[in-house]
Amino acid sequence: MKIVYTGRKDSRQFKAMIGKTMQQLLDEDENVVWLDADLQSCSGVSAVHSPRVINCGVAEANMVGVACGMSAVGWKPYVHSFAPFVSRRAYDQIFLSGGYAGNSVTVVGTDPGITAAFNGGTHMPFEDVALYRALPGAKIVDVTDVPMLVDILHQAKDIPGVKYFRVPRKESYQVYAEGTHFTFGKGIVLREGADATIIACGIMVHEALQAAQKLEQEGISACVIDIFSIKPLDEELVRQYARKTGVLVTAENHNKIGGLYSAVKECLDGEARVGYVAIEDCFGEVGPQDYLRDRFDLTDEHIARVVREKLGK
Repeated sequence: MKIVYTGRKDSRQFKAMIGKTMQQLLDEDENVVWLDADLQSCSGVSAVHSPRVINCGVAEANMVGVACGMSAVGWKPYVHSFAPFVSRRAYDQIFLSGGYAGNSVTVVGTDPGITAAFNGGTHMPFEDVALYRALPGAKIVDVTDVPMLVDILHQAKDIPGVKYFRVPRKESYQVYAEGTHFTFGKGIVLREGADATIIACGIMVHEALQAAQKLEQEGISACVIDIFSIKPLDEELVRQYARKTGVLVTAENHNKIGGLYSAVKECLDGEARVGYVAIEDCFGEVGPQDYLRDRFDLTDEHIARVVREKLGK
C-alpha cells in the first residue's frame, strides 16, 4: 500500500474517471450495464458509447427495479443518481428488490453530504450511510480518491449483493498510488501516532491528515486511519487502535446518527474515549463547499479541537 499524499489536489475529476472506467468495463464484460436517472453528464457517462448505457429518466425507484431484474437474469448492473435519490428516494426498491431478493447491484451515489454544494439541502444527503447500514449484507464505501474509485468500480461487478459508493463529482486530494488495490472491510493506516487516533472517510481523510500535521506541531501524536469501508467495518483495526491510544475521533461527511461514529461506538462499547466530527441532527443548505465545511464544522481545525478536548488539552 503506497501513500502518495502531498496535500495538493488531483487535477482529475471523479465524474470524468467514472466515465473512463465504465467505458473500459463495458468493453471488457458484455454483462456490465450502466443505468442512469437522466444524469449521464453529471456522472461522466455521457461520453460513453455503448448500447448498455441506459437512461431511465427521472425515475430512480423504477431504475433500481430494472437493475435488480437485470441482475436476476445474469446482468451486472451499475445504477447512478445523486446520492439522495439512490438512498432515501429509492430505498424501498433497493432494500426489497436488491437486498431482500438476493440480487446484485452497484449503486453509485454522487455528491454525498456537503459536496452537493449549490444543489442545496434537498440534494444533500446526510442520512444515506445510516440507511444503507440498516440494509443487511450491504457494503458501503465512502470514496477517498481517484485510484480508489477506479479499483472499487472494477471489483464491484463481480461482488454479490448491494454495494453503495459515495462519490463526489469534482476534484479530490490523491492519497493512494495509481493501481492500488483495496479490500472491502479493511481500513488503512495512513500515519502512526501514539496519543490519539483519527478515523476518517471520504472527503474527511484530507482534513484528518491536515489535522494530524497541526497537532504534531503542538506535540500531539495522532494516528490517521482511512475507514473507507464503513460497512463492513474493520472492527479489529478499530479495537487495536482504541487499545493503543485510548482516544478516537471519527471524521465523516454525513450524520453521526447511524454513520461512522455510530459504527465505531457500537464496535467499542465503551472501550475508549470517542469523539466525532460529523453532521449533527440537521438538514443541509445551499452554499459553496468551503462555506459548508465551516458551517457544519467539517474542518481540520475542528478535528484538532475535538482531539485536544478528548485528551484534556
